[in-house]
Amino acid sequence: MKFNTDAFGDAIFQPDQFIINGLLLTVVISVISQIIGVVLGVLGALGRLSRKAPLRWLSALYLWIFRGTPLLVQLVFFYFGLGAAHIFGWPDLVLFGFTITGAIQAGIVALGLNEGAYMTEIIRAGILSIDPGQMEAAKSLGMTYGQAMRRIVLPQAARIIVPPLGNEFNNMLKTTALLFVLGVQELYNTFVIKQGNNFLPFEMYLACALWFLLLTTIWGVIQGWMERRLARGTPGSQAGGGLLDRLFSFRGSAADTATAGTH
Repeated sequence: MKFNTDAFGDAIFQPDQFIINGLLLTVVISVISQIIGVVLGVLGALGRLSRKAPLRWLSALYLWIFRGTPLLVQLVFFYFGLGAAHIFGWPDLVLFGFTITGAIQAGIVALGLNEGAYMTEIIRAGILSIDPGQMEAAKSLGMTYGQAMRRIVLPQAARIIVPPLGNEFNNMLKTTALLFVLGVQELYNTFVIKQGNNFLPFEMYLACALWFLLLTTIWGVIQGWMERRLARGTPGSQAGGGLLDRLFSFRGSAADTATAGTH
């Protein structure tokens, strides 16, 4: 096999608009889906910790379904399954001049719901790591449960939650590749189409892998900075570590260890 350096170099150093669009779509879908996941994770964690049985049961049912079924199955069910059953047709939306196809909408919803199930356990673990006396002290000052959570508990739990949350977003960037089954032209599907046009699968898939590696590396740097910012003032804390530690997993953070097994 003769390696086509020109095609590979162009895909990396001179990407055309097709590749750039796929790259941007991957990032946008990842960000929106992760935000949905975090919001659902907070609600799910509060439901799991609620004294009201129906809320606990509803949260447990949500986790059971979305942690117990493959994400790929969830994607095709939400897009093809709901459409075939005439339950929901996912019509295209036009927002700020951009057309959001039904496949993209279904993908974001499925990714967000799936992520929320995992974020629920991560956020619940972060909340439980805070001394219960913090909640009691807040209530003694006249705060409601919601106020105490927003002002006292969740800000402190953020130090525990952010590291695994960052790891979840790293996974989200890569998981968007599954949207190719819905026909979404994210980064992976972009290179699937390109290699089908130029018959250079080795060069194109290698370039695709390097683009994903670049995205996760950039996020690794951002995540490390966020962890160090949150760790300021914490005695003996070394959250985030160096760039090489983060990229090559020379060591794991305490938060990663505490939340191991949530997946």
